[in-house]
Amino acid sequence: MEQTVAYNKYDIYEMIDNYKDMINIIRHYEDNLEGVDFKGVAQYGVEASLPSGKGLVSKALENEVVRRNERFKRISDYTNKVNYINTKRKKLTDHKEIEILDCLLDGLSLSAISRAMRLSRQQIDKIRSDIVDKLVTDNTF
Repeated sequence: MEQTVAYNKYDIYEMIDNYKDMINIIRHYEDNLEGVDFKGVAQYGVEASLPSGKGLVSKALENEVVRRNERFKRISDYTNKVNYINTKRKKLTDHKEIEILDCLLDGLSLSAISRAMRLSRQQIDKIRSDIVDKLVTDNTF
């Protein structure tokens, strides 16, 4: 499925910076997807003999549905961003760019990457900028 998205450089920088967090949130959501944690309240005494009003949605349940729907939209947005990065990373051919992007996606800082690759922080920042330029071109995937 090909869709058009309008991500600019700043969006790409943000996606790379937040990639690990988005993955963790998506994983957590999928792990807890089947969990239903909304419970009804038991009625006792005279209240138990009254009609229950079946068919009416309580405000609390309605709010929970709205909250979960909004969360689903956020998770869907995170999934689209992760898929965008994973699809576009195939454009990279230079081994340094690939390694640096992988390190960034794993959550390493520019300083940590520069120490590991024995390059200056400025060189890592320049390569990151080149990576973003390659990822931002042709915004269809």
